[in-house]
Amino acid sequence: MNLAHTLQAVARQRPDQPAIIESRHGQSAAITFAELEQRSCRAARLLLELGLRPGDAVLVFQPMSAELYVALLAIFRLGLVAMFLDPSAGREHIERCCALYAPKAFLGGTKAHLLRLVSRALRRIPVQLVIGWPVPCAVHWSRADRLQPHSDIQEWGPETPALLTFTSGSTGQPKAAVRSHGFLLAQHRSLVESLQLTPGDRDLATLPIVALANLGSGVTTILPDADLRYPGSIAPAPIVEQMRTEKVVSSVASPAFFERLARHCIEKGITLPDVRKLYTGGAPVFPRLLDQLQTMAPNTEVVALYGSTEAEPIAHVARREISPADLQAMLDGKGLLAGAPVASIRLRILHDRWGTPIAPLSQAEFDSSCCLAGEPGEIVVSGDHVLQGYLHGRGDEETKFRVEGVVWHRSGDAGYLDESGRLWLLGRCVAKIRDDRGELYPFAAETAVYQDPRVKRAALVGRGGKRLLAVEYFLPGQGPHPEALHQALAWTQLDKVLVCRNIPVDSRHNAKIDYPALHRMLDRT
Repeated sequence: MNLAHTLQAVARQRPDQPAIIESRHGQSAAITFAELEQRSCRAARLLLELGLRPGDAVLVFQPMSAELYVALLAIFRLGLVAMFLDPSAGREHIERCCALYAPKAFLGGTKAHLLRLVSRALRRIPVQLVIGWPVPCAVHWSRADRLQPHSDIQEWGPETPALLTFTSGSTGQPKAAVRSHGFLLAQHRSLVESLQLTPGDRDLATLPIVALANLGSGVTTILPDADLRYPGSIAPAPIVEQMRTEKVVSSVASPAFFERLARHCIEKGITLPDVRKLYTGGAPVFPRLLDQLQTMAPNTEVVALYGSTEAEPIAHVARREISPADLQAMLDGKGLLAGAPVASIRLRILHDRWGTPIAPLSQAEFDSSCCLAGEPGEIVVSGDHVLQGYLHGRGDEETKFRVEGVVWHRSGDAGYLDESGRLWLLGRCVAKIRDDRGELYPFAAETAVYQDPRVKRAALVGRGGKRLLAVEYFLPGQGPHPEALHQALAWTQLDKVLVCRNIPVDSRHNAKIDYPALHRMLDRT
């Protein structure tokens, strides 16, 4: 059983319902569930005719689109492995990833194939497929339209690899995360429950894994009219109009994406009364954004999600569940409330030993290593949708350990559980400041600062024995005075507040503080 079976069942139940609606420059195009099923069957036939066999990897350079999901479903149907990497990480990253798991096919748009000019690894891939304008030595993807569908879906075991993605560790060496068919099904079930996916709904999807969950749940996916590589820079007006025109009732997106929408709607006096569910995650979600989303969509349930590449989702909290006492606690430096762990995951807080490998533990040893309620430490998780390990074990020593044979994942995040069993986040373990004044976690200060609507970004860092808070305002010169912030955060014992023009953030979500880049920036200034 895999997701191809799940989609096949949905296509039979809802053949004429739109599966994906794309919009570019105001022009919409839809593909039904039946059409998606047929096109994926024809694409599977093409891949077979090109000599691909179970276990072969197909490197995919294709943005979120109907073609991406046609390809993914064809790959899952044949027992191939869909391989994704970030080409913006540079040629060296591409070479290293392809050395770890050599792909047998390369599928991408015309511009993506230009990378073959600079990458020997891409040129060595035996099968080349292009979407868009033809390029030399590549089979055009549209050739599948003339082939007989390959309707069979073989039964793959739950451990059969299905999806391969790459992350980069602290050394810059890529780590390959292999997701099996069983893992994807477990993640699908968890997302269906956490996101309350309802057949027939229309969802604005910005995250590939959410769109995949939609397809397996009979939910119509609306792809935003935007370049999703830069969620913090999207033009909000076309998306707001798209949500109205397509009668969107739900959406899942990064905080940076939603902040652009919410600020636009509030400034223009626009509301989206038909939206019922908004979920945001992939980066810290501060209460201010939840309030803004509630203003933008007054009839919606606004939910913050917490998860990671290796385990998603982990916890969630709705805006209505955050009490005035919780808000005050966040202002007082208690961290960021992430909510109750999802039902399908086990979560514990270990005494912080991040950076030190953990040998196999007995249950008694594990229990004695865990923190009491209110005591901060490392967040560790286990469950069916938690990644069990990396390809060739690279990265396992740093992030995995076993308790009587059961694999637990070390998130690298610091936090604690309160008396009600809710998770509170404190930031990355490596970002904790430990000095002669005690310990201070970044989210303790940052969560309090983000309550001010004039603050765009804030980051707490320790440098040379000093505690520094960097802040960036939406409008330069129109934020709280550094001395006022210093006094308001007296409990942090800050040494200095620095007003910055541009605090660096991650390239994927445009919302997480890039602490190494911030330190390099401070070195220069």
